[in-house]
Amino acid sequence: MKIIVTGSLGHMSKPLAEKLIKQGHHVTVVSSSQERQKEIEELGATAAIGSLEDSDFVSITFEGADAVYCMIPPNVVPTDQVAYYKQIGNNYRSAIEKTGIKRVVHLSSWGAHLSEGTGMIIGSHQVEEILNSLENVEVTHLRAVSLMYNLYSFTGMIKNASQMAANYGADDKIAWVHPNDVATIAAEELLKTDDIEKIKYVASDEMTANQSAKIIGEAIGIPELKWNLISDEAQKKKLMSYGVPEHIANAVRDLYQSIHTGKLAENYEKNKPEMSPTKLKDFAKEFAAVYNKK
Repeated sequence: MKIIVTGSLGHMSKPLAEKLIKQGHHVTVVSSSQERQKEIEELGATAAIGSLEDSDFVSITFEGADAVYCMIPPNVVPTDQVAYYKQIGNNYRSAIEKTGIKRVVHLSSWGAHLSEGTGMIIGSHQVEEILNSLENVEVTHLRAVSLMYNLYSFTGMIKNASQMAANYGADDKIAWVHPNDVATIAAEELLKTDDIEKIKYVASDEMTANQSAKIIGEAIGIPELKWNLISDEAQKKKLMSYGVPEHIANAVRDLYQSIHTGKLAENYEKNKPEMSPTKLKDFAKEFAAVYNKK
């Protein structure tokens, strides 16, 4: 099969491309960075260098493909994050219609069933709606839960204050997923010809924030590590003190607040998947290796 993988060599796109190449498929990896071309080609993939915001580039790249993995690359520049998501989502839809691709796997997020109150996840909701309008195309939305690598954002706080803190935490329940587990499921879904699900949640582990902090703390030699709960306003101020643009700080605050209230997980709780194999204790070893280098 000829398969398009968007997301360059990111946390999920790279292992996804590697899995597909190993299985003998012709893989094209889309990246906005010319510097990634050599690394992509060394994997055994074809590099397509350009911007997903360029509708013509997307259509040309998708030509002749059997299936495509669609994700929205992070971009802190647009002040209207939802509009940014919608633009790329519409470019995907247009390219899929023009090229006749019949199988689409879209990286979405838990909380994508909601149209408001979830920060940038509202963008995932909009892209789901856009892709659902495709006719005669099998679309699966992979709703990944909280990605374990997001815990790296707490590295500086742990080093400087021996704590984790956000406007979700303490006894709030979190569902975690390792990016490799997302890549494994994405690879399986791209090749499916029957029993195709419209929405598929992907999760690896579940626990409270403090239980998560304990696992990370034990891996880095701080077994008493706690994940403290702070106010929404304190969360926004903290992010902006790190140089995060205000529109992104607002979006992150709203996303975290929806985890704290449990709103983000409402639909996930009704449609829980079988847990994938990589647990937070496994990821904690990766976290420790990175933490101890800094």
